[in-house]
Amino acid sequence: MNNGVPADVHTEKRAAPDLGGGPLPKLVAQLALPAIAAQLINLLYNLVDRIYVGALPGEEGTDALAALGVVFPVTLIVTAFGYLVGLGGAPVANMRMGEGKREEANKVFCNAFVMLSAFGALLTVFVLTAGDALLVAFGAPGDCFSYASEYLFAYGFGSIFVILVVGLNPFITAQGRSVTAMLTVLFGAALNIALDPLFIYAFGLGVRGAAIATVISQAASAVWALAFFFRKSSTFRLRAADMRPRAKIMLSVLALGLSPFIMTATESAVQIVFNVNLKLATGGSSDHTAALTVMMSALQMVSMPLNGLGTGVQPLVSYNYGAGNADRVKRTVKIITVAALIYSSSVWLLSLLAPQIYAFIFGASAEVTELVIEYTPFFMMGTIMFFAQMTLQNTFVALGQAKISVFLACLRKVILLIPLCFMLSHFLGTFGVFLSEGVADVTAGIVTALSFFIAFPRIVRKRVAFLSESGGGKDAEGTERGEEK
Repeated sequence: MNNGVPADVHTEKRAAPDLGGGPLPKLVAQLALPAIAAQLINLLYNLVDRIYVGALPGEEGTDALAALGVVFPVTLIVTAFGYLVGLGGAPVANMRMGEGKREEANKVFCNAFVMLSAFGALLTVFVLTAGDALLVAFGAPGDCFSYASEYLFAYGFGSIFVILVVGLNPFITAQGRSVTAMLTVLFGAALNIALDPLFIYAFGLGVRGAAIATVISQAASAVWALAFFFRKSSTFRLRAADMRPRAKIMLSVLALGLSPFIMTATESAVQIVFNVNLKLATGGSSDHTAALTVMMSALQMVSMPLNGLGTGVQPLVSYNYGAGNADRVKRTVKIITVAALIYSSSVWLLSLLAPQIYAFIFGASAEVTELVIEYTPFFMMGTIMFFAQMTLQNTFVALGQAKISVFLACLRKVILLIPLCFMLSHFLGTFGVFLSEGVADVTAGIVTALSFFIAFPRIVRKRVAFLSESGGGKDAEGTERGEEK
């Protein structure tokens, strides 16, 4: 054993960070910054499409931007299944690594790959056959329906690639290879940026061209991610024997992945509820739907970097939690909490004081810009609490706390936001739709922060006590048990 990391890991992978003994500020930066960058780059897949189609001339640009907002819930559902397996499986594998059980960790990875492949195939068929029916159910305004249908049908062919990229990347990050994980997403995003104007404008394919460019880019990223696991430097390898389905492993992965799955899937449900209530309140205004698309994009600009921070340090938290190193877990949580609070506060101020910047980014029309300026301060007023709702909730996942993670994931969207949207839109009309997001975010953030800071010390103490009784792990100061102090 060397600083909490198995000696054979050091022998095989000297370039990998020492999760059990390296300096924490450096490790947090080393793991989190590439993960944050990867989230921002991943965001480009949606934002770049919206920026390019929003620049189409006249009403076509507004209708096309609204169409991508209507399609967005479907893309979120596809992504959610990737998170279900990837963000559920990677912490389980990391805990096994922290316990020194490398063979078990590889079985977790291979079972996760089987699940990702199965979900990808099923969702591809589902999107291609039920796409138009979904758009009707999701409240697509008549003016943008044809654009939404074109985009979704082309996007459906790439569903399996999306799931593989989203689901495999956490297993790359789990090995401390966060830069490689970032490059996986960067490769596809750069290709998408290059292909979008070619397919949208040069080939004259418009919205359909944006979807085709995205599919090609996601396929390239999926190939890149798969290739990593055939390298000698990879801890996790695709082995046929380890791919034999094991119910216990799959259930543990799905249980822990349920929280990030719900967070993403309910984001889809919320977008649908927003679209339906806006259609009822405005009679089907593409301007309002386009404004909502801009504001939802702004919300992602806040949430995704914070998700990146939380998921990026998951290997560090999970490994040391598995090893019973309470001091390193506590210090890591302190670092990321302060960093997340500074970021969420900064973007919150920007959103309240200069909301027009978001309309400018997406080339919104004058009418859409006016709506963005009017409603964004209310829509984004709860983003200051995202430091807890995003980063600390992901830390619960890293600690293996499936039940509380699932509850907190449901709280913001299912328990609070969806009912609030129906209720406030009934009494306040269009204003109520946008206000509901801010009220739900403030409330859920406060509950998440209180839950974490109350439960966290107990969770860590319980783990240390368990390992002490079983004769393994480390004490609160990180000293290995069984060795002289």
